[in-house]
Amino acid sequence: MRPDNLLYPAPKGLYCERGDFYIDPIQPVERALITHGHADHARAGHGHVLATRETLDIMRIRYGDGFCGASQIAPLGETIAVNGVTVRFHPAGHVLGSAQIAVEADGTRIVVSGDYKRRPDRTCRPFEPVHCDVFITEATFGLPVFHHPDDGAEIARLLMSLRQFPERAHVVGAYALGKAQRVIALLRQQGYDEPIHIHGALAKLCEYYQGEGIDLGEIRHATLAGESRQDFAGNIIIGPPSAFADRWARRFADPLAVFASGWMLIRQRAKQRGVELPLVISDHCDWAELTGTIREIAPAEVWVTHGREEALVRWCELQGIPARPLHLVGYDDEGE
Repeated sequence: MRPDNLLYPAPKGLYCERGDFYIDPIQPVERALITHGHADHARAGHGHVLATRETLDIMRIRYGDGFCGASQIAPLGETIAVNGVTVRFHPAGHVLGSAQIAVEADGTRIVVSGDYKRRPDRTCRPFEPVHCDVFITEATFGLPVFHHPDDGAEIARLLMSLRQFPERAHVVGAYALGKAQRVIALLRQQGYDEPIHIHGALAKLCEYYQGEGIDLGEIRHATLAGESRQDFAGNIIIGPPSAFADRWARRFADPLAVFASGWMLIRQRAKQRGVELPLVISDHCDWAELTGTIREIAPAEVWVTHGREEALVRWCELQGIPARPLHLVGYDDEGE
């Protein structure tokens, strides 16, 4: 079977006509397979959703119990038949519950990676390379300029700043799903055992991670009720990036603005956000990790989506690997 007879880009997302399902559709559809819980991949309103248990839980937390008509858990590594097409979910290493989806029929296997990363992360299962005929890869950081530094070294910079400026509250911007919990886990990994304060928008997801056995240490709500601004001096406070646009971050003692994102490698982005301490911590692959993953999997063909598509397509061509951009729209770097 030709791969594009099994799966192809359509206006609502990647579509498998033979199985009559979409993967990470951007509009409500009758049957959706979801790779992970970030809002640009996991939208509410589908008739039926197939995803890992954790992704379904996260969608329920974010959208409420009625986020879809019906749901089905996809255990990792188990074969599920969808209208005669075989699908299997494999760990993607992006956030808790994230998965690649292998779609197979008539001896042709396509792996949709969703978003993925290759670095160790205590808060989710590591990426699992899956042999396939076609590998569909993201390209969020798909340019040779992107080489992410060591995560531990970035966290060490935050801890050094705490020691240098104990009179200042260190307010860290981190996305609510995955990034915030990962930053907390990295801090704990380096021996930081003080209470970490969080914005209310992070509370339910942090509680869920802890309920799944991921130790985040002592977490407190960042509220000024009964406390003064100065009580937060020398503390780490984590909130979603959107909170930096309102008065929330300015309520604390001489706040030092920190932001954790792979985009912090670009100094202009940090300046535009008013970030004093940019931390280059990404939940996506950098250029070397993207190209290394393609080499490791050694697919017959590569399809590239949401990101710097053309550069990665060109790299594949130079390696003798047939490649094409998918030009899917509706996806962003919400999880970055």
